[in-house]
Amino acid sequence: MRRPIAIAAVCVAAAFLLGTLWITSRPDGADRFAECRASAVAGDIGGPFELINARGETVTQDDVITEPSLIYFGYTFCPDVCPLDVDRNALAVEILEERGHMVTPVFISVDPARDTPEVVGEFAEVMHPRMIGLTGSQEQVAAASRAYKTYYRAQEPVDGEYLVDHSTFSYLVLPEVGFVDYFRREVTPEELADRMQCFVEKL
Repeated sequence: MRRPIAIAAVCVAAAFLLGTLWITSRPDGADRFAECRASAVAGDIGGPFELINARGETVTQDDVITEPSLIYFGYTFCPDVCPLDVDRNALAVEILEERGHMVTPVFISVDPARDTPEVVGEFAEVMHPRMIGLTGSQEQVAAASRAYKTYYRAQEPVDGEYLVDHSTFSYLVLPEVGFVDYFRREVTPEELADRMQCFVEKL
């Protein structure tokens, strides 16, 4: 059994507002995923990114999202919120695997100054054996965050330590489709697995 990692700071969920409706369309204009959605989303979310994996290799969204993927933006020095959210995601992925569906958990750091490829890789491996940990330069991380319309901001350091405020949504992204839905942290592992399964079975 995995245990959430607690390291020295408080991870604060930032207010993040998503409005009206976003639709993934087929050529005929119908939304094949309509019955799966419980979220109302405004605008386009997701898109190209270039980040660095645990081996120090530069990767793009095409390298990472080769099967349904559940993406979370956080940081490894978060003592409670981020590890709990990532652990919830890992549990949901395991539930789906038991049902015969594979979803890749992905962790993208919003604290590249401290989250080196080695640190992110260790965090990801502890949380789930198939989790992909990603970091990058400040510019690369900022670009990925903009693509997914996430929020993050480092607080002022105190005795050399600092916290990072950030949004806490998880994003389901499908290969050749892109972003299809987001999930709040209040969703249980079982509920998350059920909701993701609906999308995966319609691929």
